[in-house]
Amino acid sequence: MTPTHEHLSTTGHWIDGAIVGGNGDTIDVVNPATGDVVATIPAGTAADVDRAVAAARAASPGWAATGPAQRASIIQRLADELSARNEEIAQAVTAEMGAPITLARLGHAGFPVAVASATAGLADEFPWTEEIGNSLVIREPVGVVGAITPWNFPLQQVMTKIAPALLAGNTVVLKPAELAPLTARLLAEAASDAGIPAGVFNVVYGSGRVVGEAIASHPDVDMVSFTGSTEVGKRISVVASATVKRLGLELGGKSANLVLDDADLDHAVNETLANAWTNGGQACGAWARMLVPASRHDEIVRMLVTAAKAYTVGDPTDEATRLGPLASEGQWSRVNGYIERGIADGAALVVGGPGRIPGLEHGAYIRPTIFANVDPDSVIAQEEIFGPVLSVIPYDDEDHAVEIANSTIYGLNAAVFGEDEHALRIARRLRVGQVYLNGARFNPIAPFGGYKQSGNGREMGRAGVEEFTELKAVQR
Repeated sequence: MTPTHEHLSTTGHWIDGAIVGGNGDTIDVVNPATGDVVATIPAGTAADVDRAVAAARAASPGWAATGPAQRASIIQRLADELSARNEEIAQAVTAEMGAPITLARLGHAGFPVAVASATAGLADEFPWTEEIGNSLVIREPVGVVGAITPWNFPLQQVMTKIAPALLAGNTVVLKPAELAPLTARLLAEAASDAGIPAGVFNVVYGSGRVVGEAIASHPDVDMVSFTGSTEVGKRISVVASATVKRLGLELGGKSANLVLDDADLDHAVNETLANAWTNGGQACGAWARMLVPASRHDEIVRMLVTAAKAYTVGDPTDEATRLGPLASEGQWSRVNGYIERGIADGAALVVGGPGRIPGLEHGAYIRPTIFANVDPDSVIAQEEIFGPVLSVIPYDDEDHAVEIANSTIYGLNAAVFGEDEHALRIARRLRVGQVYLNGARFNPIAPFGGYKQSGNGREMGRAGVEEFTELKAVQR
């Protein structure tokens, strides 16, 4: 398939409210379901970043001088503009990274609208100023924010950064993932139509090695907000340290789902697969490890095998498809390698496995996979796979379960299934940024972020806006 509008097939940077061409070098955007090139984007340079940062710096005083209520009104109009583009956004996401069209409409296109609206709604009650003793404490914009975002949820990850950054009065230079850049152009058009002034929001396409590094090192960028792998986050930290930038890092995860003895097993099994395999498992918060009582391990595995039959893999443009391809051939090779490693290390393969799927050999399609009796210290239980691979790990008692859950370098998400108060007691012992009890809904105004090597800082809600502010104390 191709994007629904021809102007997305070849696009330019968005700088100072206008489309800007590159230097002639381009990057192909490939549909992972077909291998077809669906668009080209300019391979941005440090000079392109300079131009975008200059535009953002020039627009900064004027945007910061607008009141929070006015900025919130504009962000709500942005949400409305994006809502009107739902199908166009969904089609672009499906074409560029293979998300099933139903998920693309509801999640990839729908969730950013909810985030923008929720953020706009914070303006009235946010503590822009506060009296503490004889001090007036003022929250002011950081300045120019560099946003570097991943390909797995291309518009959602952008919106969790730019909505709070803009509400706080900052200007933004965005580098979207080169693998899935098409929604950035749609966002830029929506921003312009919503009334965001020229220079307040800018987009520079290109590789992380060139454009990402130029943003992270730029002396006129005051803060970098990055979502992606822990490895790249470490590199950005090093580069940004030369100018002592503010950093917000939302990095990898290896989330554990603890199923307690008093859990509703049917509910736990269905919620686990829905979370572990949504978006092809390409989510930092996916519940990739299911920790179960050793005495019930085999029973739960049989339930998982039955439930897994509902997860059809196929053409992402088909309304009935539950799982599309992975986002790229490179991602397919990575995930397939982990599946092979799990088998080699002795985990029991009960669903899926390595290799191409018959009839779907020409796309980045992979079998959703379940391993049972997984060693909690094994590679597939410790490293972020970023694909539809679930590891079922037996535990002896609750102390053992908590020990396993906390045993990785990550601390982003976790889940607990069991009687409510029992589950809450376990949740308090987990070293993670958020815990979902019994399949509770995601809350777009609660703080989101991780412990340990899952990053620092928080996105979403009041905490997300605070990340993009500086504190000034005026004694009087």
